[in-house]
Amino acid sequence: MNPQSSKKALDGGWGWVIVLVSFMAQFLAYGSPQSVGVLYPEWLDAFQEGKGLTAWVGSLVSGVGLIASPICSACVINFGARPVTIFSGVMVAGGLMLSAFAPNVPFLIFSYGIVVGLGCGLVYAATVTITCQYFDKRRGLALGIVTTGTSVGGFLYATAQNELIELFGLDGCLLIVGALALNLIACAGPMRPLHLPGYYLKQKAAYERAEEQHFSQSEKPPVTEDPIKTTTGTAEKGPTVNDLLITVDAKDALAYEKTFLSSLSLVKIIKKKQKAYAKYFHTTAEFLHDRVFTSLCIALFLFSLGAFPPVLFMEDVAQSEGLIDGVSIIPLVSIVAITTGLGKLVLGIMADMRWINSLYLYTFTLVGTGVALLVIPVSKTYVGLQILSAVVGFFSGNWSITPYVTTKIVGIESLTQAYGILMFFGGFGIMLGPPVVGWFYDWTQSYDLAFYFSGSCVLLGGISLLLSALPCWNKNKKENTRADTEYTSNCDKIASVA
Repeated sequence: MNPQSSKKALDGGWGWVIVLVSFMAQFLAYGSPQSVGVLYPEWLDAFQEGKGLTAWVGSLVSGVGLIASPICSACVINFGARPVTIFSGVMVAGGLMLSAFAPNVPFLIFSYGIVVGLGCGLVYAATVTITCQYFDKRRGLALGIVTTGTSVGGFLYATAQNELIELFGLDGCLLIVGALALNLIACAGPMRPLHLPGYYLKQKAAYERAEEQHFSQSEKPPVTEDPIKTTTGTAEKGPTVNDLLITVDAKDALAYEKTFLSSLSLVKIIKKKQKAYAKYFHTTAEFLHDRVFTSLCIALFLFSLGAFPPVLFMEDVAQSEGLIDGVSIIPLVSIVAITTGLGKLVLGIMADMRWINSLYLYTFTLVGTGVALLVIPVSKTYVGLQILSAVVGFFSGNWSITPYVTTKIVGIESLTQAYGILMFFGGFGIMLGPPVVGWFYDWTQSYDLAFYFSGSCVLLGGISLLLSALPCWNKNKKENTRADTEYTSNCDKIASVA
């Protein structure tokens, strides 16, 4: 596509097709992982393993994608959104179908946790990147619609997987869900890029250089032989030994020169990479020297450690306490998923309000989540668990305002690198949370201590972030204002969701 057509495609036109297929891609990829709490009790019954070991399946499928996000983003930058989405569709579908034949939990950790988790990370990176290419003024609104696909997928897949397990069993459910995930390949079709990916640009440059070399060689005049040297005797004798030795020496010298030059270029490349990595680690160290940013990293780690396990364990809590037989028509996982989507929208709109401090709003969501988790062991009715699930889900929508909080702390120029550091802490917490809660249950045969631990972690993270953000610590420093965030249209005020 030429530059004129790419400008016309921004903020409308084919961009809304991109939004639709990206929404469906996240819906299909994240539907099963977001409702893994429905599958968790079935795996416990099927493999008869401890809750701590089995919980690794659900923690890895969500944490691996976050931790590997730099690799996923690099794949999209180099190869483009369409090939990456096709490959991720094969990974997600293959991992789900492979999980239907899992003989034990370690195999399930690999097939469902790692393979499906990496596939979901690739889908997320591809859909967000292609949406950002097609939208400028309405980018927030477009990304908000696209990322809501995860919550809608979790809400619908929870009920669907429950019904499929009743009809076809656990293995049949995974096979059918895996077959549905193959539609990710169809979603990749309309994702035509506005800009050529890095890999194709390199190939194009190499092809153009080869063409130029071939053209320059074809234009060289033919070499005419000296009639004095081309006598009959010399033609019969051929080149002398002296000529051969000179030719061999020249070739050796040329080969040595090429090897030497290639070694020099390799050393330059290594030094350049070392400088880049040294600069990256130096910048990272500068971020971590910031008191508020370090507190935000710790708070996000504690929040992921404590707030993610309810998504996985809530159904098992209700069944182990005898509050319900089996899984209800609208599972608790579905309630968490749909209220998370609502929380993303509402908290995003609140963060856009000038009179609300996004950092304090984020802290409030952490404290609210911690209190709700501490109340879960006290609740002895299924209705109470439904209400608490809705509260935890709503406050879990604070992922939508995490970029705003990060921008307020480090500035818009350093957002990308700082947000990557935050995602690493969040992914690490998500990976550790469910196994730790499962080990608490294996140790005490009750979820009470596990949820007290989870709630305390989230509450501790919220209080520490609040204390570190108080203005009394830096009276001499200027506060970061919201001047960095300039809206280009009213649509952005509605959609801080991304």
